[in-house]
This record gives sequence, C-alpha cells and structure tokens, in this order.
Amino acid sequence: MDLQLAGRVAVVTGASKGIGLAVTSTLLAEGARVVATSRTRGPGLEALACPDLVHVPADLMDPAAPEEVVARAAETFGGLDILVNNAGGPPPGVTLPRGSFLDAGDEEWRAMFEFNLFSVVRAVRAAIPLMLERGGGAIVNVSSGNARQPSPINVDYGAAKAAMTNLGKALSVEFGSRGIRVNTVSPGPVRTPWWTDQGGVADMIAAQAGAGRDDALDKIAPEMMNLTTGRLADPQEIADAVALLASPRSASTTGADFAVDSGFLKEI
Repeated sequence: MDLQLAGRVAVVTGASKGIGLAVTSTLLAEGARVVATSRTRGPGLEALACPDLVHVPADLMDPAAPEEVVARAAETFGGLDILVNNAGGPPPGVTLPRGSFLDAGDEEWRAMFEFNLFSVVRAVRAAIPLMLERGGGAIVNVSSGNARQPSPINVDYGAAKAAMTNLGKALSVEFGSRGIRVNTVSPGPVRTPWWTDQGGVADMIAAQAGAGRDDALDKIAPEMMNLTTGRLADPQEIADAVALLASPRSASTTGADFAVDSGFLKEI
C-alpha cells in the first residue's frame, strides 16, 4: 500500500535507536524527508545516511531544543508535514522500574515530566504554525500502555504518559478543522535497548528471577505482564502503526489512541 508520504517532511524525536530508528527508517523507505533528532547519531542512523535524512543532535531536556529541531526542518526542507514525538522513557540519570512510588522525589518527577511531556508540548507548539502554513499535517505521539494501565513501579512515567495522551486528544479537537490530525500510539513492552541493553529491564528481571536474560525476555516478562501474544513487540510493529497514522491514507483518523502492545491492555 502506498502511504502517499513521498516528499513529505517529518521530524522524529528519539530517532537513534529502538522505535524512533524504526520510524525513521520506515518514513525514509516511504519517500519522506526526515529530520531525526537524538543526543547522538549512533550506528543505526549512520546506516541510513542519505540526502533525505538530516540528524540534529539535541538534548530535549533543554527547553530551547524542540523549537530548534523543528526550525531545522523548515530551513533544510522548506516546511513540516509530520511530527513524531517518540523520545521518552527514563530521562538521563533515572532508572526504571522503581521499587515504589516513595523512591521518586520532586526532582525525579520534574525530570520525568520534562522529558516525556514538556518536550512534546514545546515541539508541538513549534510545529503547528509550520503545518498550518502548508494547509495541515499529522502529529503522532508515542505514549505507553502505562498511560491507561497504572504501574506502582513506574508511577511518574505513567502519569507523564497519561498527560501526553490527554494532550493529543485535546490538540486533535482544536486543530482538526484546520487540517492537523493528532493521534497516539501506545506500545506495551517492546524489544528496545531499554529492555535489551546490559543493565536494562531484562537483566533486572533476570536477576530477580534467578534466570538468564533470554528467558527473561522470551518467557518471564511476557508471562509477568500477561501478554496475549506471548512476546514483546518488535520496534518495526510500532513504526508501521506510526507511519500509517502519519499518512494521508488515515485522513479521517484523529484523536485516536492505538494500542500496539501485544495484548497488554485488556480493559475496554
């Protein structure tokens, strides 16, 4: 299926690995021009190097960074059609999961919201005027199943993502009549570096269970999280949903929240 993305200009945050890298690769394959931002370029983006890809190194904890990244898209490619707010998770210096709500003080909460919510607010604020100049656009926010399924060991993260999901719905109402669609994709556990890196979540679960990391990824975590499919999702599966929502083929889809979560969320 042609997603009709050829020539469109996209910004993707958190683009150097995991879901963000898969989204960047998918949009490029569909003919889009992409401004990819992350703290470092990384080997994944290096492998995608081409004239249609520009990497902007940025720390989204810096309040000025989101606007600078969006401006780079206009300077380089002449405008903006798509914004994918993918960057998220534990901010620098923070490790998840936590043991308890009581383990996070005010500074940890501020950092979590700065990275997972305020950076998104700033990127959207910068992107909307550029999209309006072109008659519309698509914003896709990558949230989390924890936005709707609270977890006591990730409570600050879940609260920030719940706010992000609420933001997307509100934006879709205000700007839908002006041609800007805003949708949310809410993954469950995904085989990203957060899980698979040394010292990541898989290693934490393996240590607690007295098992190997492969068992933690393939068996223990899916059972612990009651995943219907019996496995963690692949980043490409999230990227496919993001690309479809960014596409004009989804012209009547806005304000939606798509769970791509291996059956993690069971509630209606």
